[in-house]
Amino acid sequence: MLPTFVIVLREAFEAALLLGIVYTYLQKIGRPQHYRYVTAGAVLGVLASIATGVVVSYLSGPLLDLGPDLVTAGILFLSVAVLTWMLVWMRQHARAIKGDVQRRIDEAESRSQLWVIATVAFVGVFREGAETVLFVWGLLAQAAAGAGWASLIGGVLGVAVAAVVALAIFNGSKAVSLPTFFSVTSVLLLLLAAGLFSAGVGRFQGLGLLPLTGELWDTSWLLDEGSFVGTLLHGLAGYRSRPTSLEFGAWSLYLLVAGALLFGSRPTRRSSPRSGIAREATPSNVHLPS
Repeated sequence: MLPTFVIVLREAFEAALLLGIVYTYLQKIGRPQHYRYVTAGAVLGVLASIATGVVVSYLSGPLLDLGPDLVTAGILFLSVAVLTWMLVWMRQHARAIKGDVQRRIDEAESRSQLWVIATVAFVGVFREGAETVLFVWGLLAQAAAGAGWASLIGGVLGVAVAAVVALAIFNGSKAVSLPTFFSVTSVLLLLLAAGLFSAGVGRFQGLGLLPLTGELWDTSWLLDEGSFVGTLLHGLAGYRSRPTSLEFGAWSLYLLVAGALLFGSRPTRRSSPRSGIAREATPSNVHLPS
């Protein structure tokens, strides 16, 4: 439940942040009548995300006929790749998001192409929703049977908390720090991705595609994976009481490389021309992470 909660919290918050920027900007420039375009785009984005989940679930059956372990490993590695890309992209382009959104709204207003506003909302919500579907699918691929309800509860809680945090930020609350929120969730997602990557390597070892190495240690006497805490750590950070040396090496290597990409990269600073209205209407209490 906790891994799903963290993923959905981050993805839902990013979608809520984008929608909040659009709604706030429209309010600042005196165009509340355009709210309906934002709402329509967001609703369509949610529906498209649900449809993506249905399609993924439908395709998972035929894919498993190719070999459950092979398909599961592929899902895990694909989830890791997309998750890593999302983290690095957000780190590099976070500062430019607000300016890009406002520039698109200005252009839509000047050209009377209000459907662009709906498109901005749709793309933002659908992107986060589709990523969530893929990540949760990757988690369920390595989860024990019967974990579906726990994942559902974690997802619902993630959406609820994301909505509360976003509302607090846009209402001017200083109790929530955006840079801190993104830093903490980025670290948690890095650990989660490292666990998925290690699990994929373990699957490949089981299939004979990678050499089978011996167990590096056995900490089951101290913290078994079947215990409550062990299960949480397994899902959130890839903890294994009996990891092979290759699994642990993959886990460590991913953290080193992805951590360097994420925290060693500099944010992109774009200086695109903005109208006077856009500069005056920027929500001053919203500061995206750098």
